[in-house]
Amino acid sequence: MSSRERILGRVRRALADVPQDDQPYGEAVARDYLREHGARSAERTVELLAENLADYRAVVHRCGEGELPSVLARLLMERKSATVLVPPGLDEAWLAEADTARVADRVESDAHELDRVDSVVTACAVAVAETGTIVLDGGPDQGRRRITLVPDHHICVVRVPEQVVSSVPQALERLDPARPLTWISGPSATSDIELDRVEGVHGPRTLEVILVG
Repeated sequence: MSSRERILGRVRRALADVPQDDQPYGEAVARDYLREHGARSAERTVELLAENLADYRAVVHRCGEGELPSVLARLLMERKSATVLVPPGLDEAWLAEADTARVADRVESDAHELDRVDSVVTACAVAVAETGTIVLDGGPDQGRRRITLVPDHHICVVRVPEQVVSSVPQALERLDPARPLTWISGPSATSDIELDRVEGVHGPRTLEVILVG
């Protein structure tokens, strides 16, 4: 008998006297938790998002729609980025003023090739104010998951207020669970047993978020 069979056998014996329940899981689990913590206006929700993003050490910028190309060009110039990775569905006008060489999001690109890219610019699917979280779902203007995990510098554009929700439950209602979701709460960071913080281990060391609206 394998270890797997022994473990499954113990589980079956432990559940032997548990009555069968055909109730669907979605109905069996109570969903009566708070939808959001406090009533906020759309403007205040966006401000809360900006506060929590900054608290996670993301760099937050604000601009109007017409200012976005110049803001992106400035951020790439300040970073001294020679190359920028661009998802296939990203609005071309966003990078119209940037002199940085474009790198396409290609299926055959490996981790070594992506690691040589200086920056990546994407949109997002939704942003959660209460947790300061940006969610990507692999849409055309966001690209594959790996392009936002390997390069060291990620610029993410969030349209406000339409892409901002207060809470995680509200975000889940907008997302397709079958898509490759990436939840980003600040730059990549971890701590060892001595609690020494190290950034850039699991993803970009620098996250810049532009709130456009």
